[in-house]
Amino acid sequence: MISTADFRNGLTVVLDNNLVEIVEFQHVKPGKGGAFVRTKFKNILTGRVIEKTFRSGEKMEEAKIYEDKHQYMYHDGDLYHFMNNQSYEQMPVGADVIGDAKNWLKENLDVGLRFYNGRVISINLPITVELKITQTDPGLQGDRATGGTKPATMETGAVVNVPLFVNEGEVIRVDTRSGAYIERA
Repeated sequence: MISTADFRNGLTVVLDNNLVEIVEFQHVKPGKGGAFVRTKFKNILTGRVIEKTFRSGEKMEEAKIYEDKHQYMYHDGDLYHFMNNQSYEQMPVGADVIGDAKNWLKENLDVGLRFYNGRVISINLPITVELKITQTDPGLQGDRATGGTKPATMETGAVVNVPLFVNEGEVIRVDTRSGAYIERA
């Protein structure tokens, strides 16, 4: 059990039998009355944001979540297959759990799978990935002075805005959190 004094962003707790992550919290000490904590939670499974207020010192259950390193292998329909790096055991994960992370999944990519009660609840991608550009328009002579960008389709199907000097077939580094171009690889 943890109290409201232990709250921090990113902490996962069980609230009304739902697995939620603390997005934002604020300790409030009014001039009159007792202190309280105003909190925003994000439901990990549905993505819904919930706001709730607690009295100071109130206790709740912390969720026991662990992360295990896996290697992405391939996807088949709605299932994405991962292999445990230690036991070589394969594990299928549904597309609903993967979500937008599918845009950055490339074969042999090492990721962290987060488990709660033996069930995969989310995927933890590396901060950057290197992807090959499969389709983009060529940059025109004279367009380089403005520092503009153009859309480029990656090998995973994701579309990233890249500088005009980047060409089809090149490998670039992309930030998985924002989907932004970082540099050529």
